[in-house]
Amino acid sequence: MPVFRLQSSDFTFPDPRRAEPSGVIAIGGDVRPERLIAAYSKGIFPWPCEGYPLLWHSPPERFVLRPSEVRINRSLGKAIRRRPFEIRLDSAFAQVIAGCQTAPRPGQDGTWLTPELRAAFTELNRRGWAHSAEAWQDGLLVGGLYGMAIGGMFCGESMFARADNASKIALVTLCQQLARWGFTLLDAQVETPHLAALGAHRMPRAAFLAELDHAAAMPIPPGPWRLDEALKYGPVL
Repeated sequence: MPVFRLQSSDFTFPDPRRAEPSGVIAIGGDVRPERLIAAYSKGIFPWPCEGYPLLWHSPPERFVLRPSEVRINRSLGKAIRRRPFEIRLDSAFAQVIAGCQTAPRPGQDGTWLTPELRAAFTELNRRGWAHSAEAWQDGLLVGGLYGMAIGGMFCGESMFARADNASKIALVTLCQQLARWGFTLLDAQVETPHLAALGAHRMPRAAFLAELDHAAAMPIPPGPWRLDEALKYGPVL
């Protein structure tokens, strides 16, 4: 399968079904907000790797979560009942993305979240395309996540936690809010054990792209997000 080289002046992406087995579909280009919107709208995302041109991926399988079907196990439910955090949306996007970059991750050093990507996502947040869900405790940001919204699909990018269960409770709260708004899918990209525990599962590329086409057509315009009052201190059990 060919890997396409992107041109700086053209935001067009090839059909993601033509990606090579590793999921790489294109190289080069940049991460201007307009290009990121074009990429995510086709189920493609950037994954910078130090020493290589910018790589664009559409993997053969995605790890996805349906917001209306999130599972809350007994231990997480017990933590939620204590209401340890105030949950907010889009109140500290730049702090969330900085927290994600500096969070320790086995096998990663943070270089995937380049200054250019941070700037582009921050601008996308300003335009209403990118969003953050945040857990606050005693006035301090202690966890959260960020990602892109394409119609009725949320494309999760990264999360971090500085307090037990902070990112998990922020994520579950976000899922309940997304379900209230009619979102059909949350794309987590990469499989993790704690996402699997919440009910996330693998989805073949063809099925994912069909879901994306449906979600992208939903009349959910970009704009700032605000949490329903009932979810202010975490998900409803």
